[in-house]
Amino acid sequence: MIIRQILITGAILGGFAVIGSTLVAVTYEATEERIEQAHREALLRSLHELVPHEQCDNDLYHDVIEVTDKALLGSHKPIRVYRARKSGEPVAALLTSVAPNGYGGAIKLLVAINYDGSLAGVRVLQHHETPGLGDDIEVQRSEWILGFNNHSLTTLNSEQWRVKKDGGVFDQFTGATITPRAIVQAVHHALKYFQQHREMLFNTPSIPREVESRE
Repeated sequence: MIIRQILITGAILGGFAVIGSTLVAVTYEATEERIEQAHREALLRSLHELVPHEQCDNDLYHDVIEVTDKALLGSHKPIRVYRARKSGEPVAALLTSVAPNGYGGAIKLLVAINYDGSLAGVRVLQHHETPGLGDDIEVQRSEWILGFNNHSLTTLNSEQWRVKKDGGVFDQFTGATITPRAIVQAVHHALKYFQQHREMLFNTPSIPREVESRE
C-alpha cells in the first residue's frame, strides 16, 4: 500500500515537472525573437548615440568583429568592435573595452573612435561602482564622461591622460578617485589599441551570424 502511494506521488510530481518544463520551453520559444529584437534595438541606440545615423550608412549591428588584447582592452575575452562607414569609407570604430580596475570591479565601456583617432565619445555600459559615489560615470547622472569628447593621443600627451590628482587633466570625484582613474586609463589604452590596429579594424571581414547570436 505504501509503495503504491509512493509511486502515485512520484508520478504526480513527475507530471508537474514535465508540464513546468514544457511551459518554460514554450515561453522561451515565444519570447526569444522579441528579446533578441529588444537587445538589438538597445545596442543600436547606444552605438548611434556616439555615431549618429547621418554620419554612417552601414549596418552597425552586423558590421562587427572581435579582437583580443588584454593589456590594452582590459579583458582576456574577445572584445567586440562595431565599424561605422559612409559610402564604404571608414568613419569610426566602437570598441566594447573594459576598465578592469574599477572600485567595484570591471567597468564595461563603449569607446567610439573616429577614423582620424579622435574620440567620438565614451559611454559606460555596465559597472558595479558604489551608488552615490562612482555612479557619476553614467551620462544620465553627470556630464563627466563627456569630457573625453574630441580628445586623442595628439591633443593630450601620456602624462595628461590621468585624473587631476595624478597630474592629468580629467576631474576625479570627491571620495571616489579609483573609478575615474580606471576609466581614464581604459580610454587611453583603447586609443593606443586603435592607433596600432586602425587598418586591421576596418579591413577584417565581419564575424558570421552564427557567432553573433551567442552574445
